[in-house]
Amino acid sequence: MAYAESSDANSDESRWAVLMTSAQGGGEDDYRQLLTELTQVIKYYLLSRIGQQHFVEDCVQESLIAIHQARHSYDPRRRFRPWLFAIVRHKTIDTLRRQRNQQKLEQLQNEHELQCGQVSAGDIENSVTQGRLMARLSTEHREALTLTKFIGLSTAEAARQLQISEGAVKVRVHRAIASLTRLLEADA
Repeated sequence: MAYAESSDANSDESRWAVLMTSAQGGGEDDYRQLLTELTQVIKYYLLSRIGQQHFVEDCVQESLIAIHQARHSYDPRRRFRPWLFAIVRHKTIDTLRRQRNQQKLEQLQNEHELQCGQVSAGDIENSVTQGRLMARLSTEHREALTLTKFIGLSTAEAARQLQISEGAVKVRVHRAIASLTRLLEADA
C-alpha cells in the first residue's frame, strides 16, 4: 500500500509540474485544473494536520492566492511538492498567528469589559485612539493607523491626505500595528 501511495504522489507531482509549467506559459485551462486539484489537496493536508478548525478554509484560500502570486517562481527543474507545501505551511503559520493575535485582543477586550463594565465599540475606539498606547506611537504611525483602521479611509485616500505614497501608508500602518501589539503584550 505504501508503494501505491508513493506512486500516486509521484504521479500527482509530475502532473502538477506539467500543469504549472503550462500555466506559466499561459495555459488557462491547465492552470484552472491545477488550482482545482490543489484546493482539495491543501484542504486534506490541513485537515490531517490541524483538524477541523474554523479557519481551514481561510488557509486554503490564502494558500491558493499565494500560489497564484508566486507561480512565476516555480522552477520546472525542481520538484513541485516542496514548493507547494512550503507556501501552504507559511500561509498556515500566518493564519495561525492572526488567529492567536485576534484571540489575544479579544481576551484583552473581555478583561477590560469585566473591569470597566460593558462598553460600546465606539467607546473602545475612543479609548484606543485617545489612550496611552496610541499616544506612545509616533505621530506618523498614529495618523496612518487612525485614518485607515478607525476612520476607514482606503490606503489611497490616506496617502492623499497625508501627502505620502500608498506604500508609505502601508508601511506606517504595519509598523503601528506591530508597535501596538508589542505594547499590548507588554501591558498584559
